[in-house]
Amino acid sequence: MGAANFRGGVHPEYRKELTASLAITAASIPQKVVIPLHQHTGAPCEPLVKVGDPVKTGQKIGDSEAFVSAPVHASISGTVTAIEPCNHPLGRKVTAIIIESDGRDEWCSELEPVEKVDDLSPEEIRALIRSAGIVGLGGAAFPAHVKLSPPEGKAIDTVIINGAECEPYLTADHRLMLEKPDEIVFGLELIMKALGAGRGIIGIEDNKPDALRVMRQAVEGKSDMSVVALKTKYPQGAEKMLIQVTTRRVVPSGGLPLDVGVVNHNVGSAVAITEALKKGKPLIERVVTVTGEGVRRPANLLVRLGTLVSELIDYCGGLKEETCKVITGGPMMGLAQPTTDLPVIKGTSGIVALTSEDAAFYENGSCIRCAACVRDCPINLVPTFIAQAAEHGLYDRAVKLHAADCIECGCCSYICPARIPLTQWIRIAKAEVLARRKG
Repeated sequence: MGAANFRGGVHPEYRKELTASLAITAASIPQKVVIPLHQHTGAPCEPLVKVGDPVKTGQKIGDSEAFVSAPVHASISGTVTAIEPCNHPLGRKVTAIIIESDGRDEWCSELEPVEKVDDLSPEEIRALIRSAGIVGLGGAAFPAHVKLSPPEGKAIDTVIINGAECEPYLTADHRLMLEKPDEIVFGLELIMKALGAGRGIIGIEDNKPDALRVMRQAVEGKSDMSVVALKTKYPQGAEKMLIQVTTRRVVPSGGLPLDVGVVNHNVGSAVAITEALKKGKPLIERVVTVTGEGVRRPANLLVRLGTLVSELIDYCGGLKEETCKVITGGPMMGLAQPTTDLPVIKGTSGIVALTSEDAAFYENGSCIRCAACVRDCPINLVPTFIAQAAEHGLYDRAVKLHAADCIECGCCSYICPARIPLTQWIRIAKAEVLARRKG
């Protein structure tokens, strides 16, 4: 049987060979961390500490009473030296707690390891996950406990663990599947129990045959779990695509995965959930792929949250002289950064340094009506029409063209021969539409 596939999509150069064979190694513990109080979808946290306070590794230092939010924790022990606006990977200043290390990395967590996980109720699992500050680690950073709390009347029968990792260059999830398969499977079991779901699916692109083999071995004997090989194509890991190819269900326009009885989680989130319940460990670190032709020593690193990007790059030997662009995330959906003086946050899956050859700049042209963006849009939109509506401020037209359904995968911008920044214009339209709805 062939690998599961979907309509549309593109085939960028993946360049995963730079790090795919490199085991995860722990980066050095930083002397300073910058912990933003907003590194998740939803309400920002309020600080629970003040300048001058001593803190310990794992201590909760920020939280919110809002349901759609997630607490943040100290990733090192030391002293709070400032609470002030700092650079953020999303391109804006965000209030952050700055901690200077005391060199001891002394541990203190409100979480306790759970000896008998089987005895936990779904409500207790959700509460522990929230206390650990776990969010989606694939990039969206949606609070995990919210995903595990579907509204009344929305029954979830299937959980999908996303192991596609379709973004070029990134290999953090690939390495997690090779090195922590049992933790991923146990995390899936906990997620299924919290939702009352009877089926678990792990989707992996077929360019990772070693991960497919290891994960299939990990689910042997589990009749309620399966591993599905996905055709290697971008954006195979987008949740709507993943649902379509693994379950044949289609999320309706304006709908969510829970509307078709499905919840998606990332492999990193599954590992974090396992470690929270088995080890009493809040989310204070994550795996980050530091890669690209502009990095001297690419690596897959286990990184304390709040570590500066500049420090990670130095740890990997620094940037080459011809480096012209540094991206947080992958090159398709990530964001180019004006500075490396910003922290690794929960959603930072990668740091990609590109050289002038890899990051060629082109002057925008005019649409030539080739329809390549329509052909390759996995959501069946007409990106050029939406972009034109946004450029001319015709936001009501953008709504009628279903701009809100865009998953911002970047396929249209990637394939456009005129180099029109279609995805960026659609993002502007979506932001305006959202602002109007809130208003």
